[in-house]
Amino acid sequence: MPPSATPTDGPSLDAPVTLRPLVRADLPLLRRWLAAPHVHRWWFHETTDEALERDFGAGLRGEEPGEDLVAELGGVPVGLVQRARWHDYPEEVAAIAPILTLPDGALTVDYLIGPVELTGRGLGPRIIAAAVAEGWERYPEATAVVVPVAAGNRASCRALEKAGFRRVATGELPPDNPADPPLAHVHRLDRPARLG
Repeated sequence: MPPSATPTDGPSLDAPVTLRPLVRADLPLLRRWLAAPHVHRWWFHETTDEALERDFGAGLRGEEPGEDLVAELGGVPVGLVQRARWHDYPEEVAAIAPILTLPDGALTVDYLIGPVELTGRGLGPRIIAAAVAEGWERYPEATAVVVPVAAGNRASCRALEKAGFRRVATGELPPDNPADPPLAHVHRLDRPARLG
């Protein structure tokens, strides 16, 4: 069973970042993270039982092509990563098509850090890097990871850049939070040649 909460003294920032599948026992913790102001600002997610079941239930049952992963720091849950192949979601491919032609097998990731006290401390790029490195192994056909971010989310853009991504496009995409304008920056990281 995963721990139900982050200890008050927190994990060591020097601890390794690992990823594991989200399990139903994580939902109370995920609810708290999604309701936290620093997360809700960008994810704008409902936190009712029905909403969590609607958005995460299929993944928990193995019926969703994308992955919901808990990021852990030294075994302590600190965030959520969603990783998917773009082409498993044709409506998303259609939405980004006016901005960018996606490479074959492209992946995407989305991420959040739950405890606000762990934000702004370099953890975001490490979580992104772990998700990407594992993604190259899990999806050997993937040639790139392409991540759109609301243009106003400067912290997320910086985290991607620190993880090695480069901005490749800017254009309009439907924002997660309707208070945001539709402007988004699209970032890309190509599979390293040494991985083939």
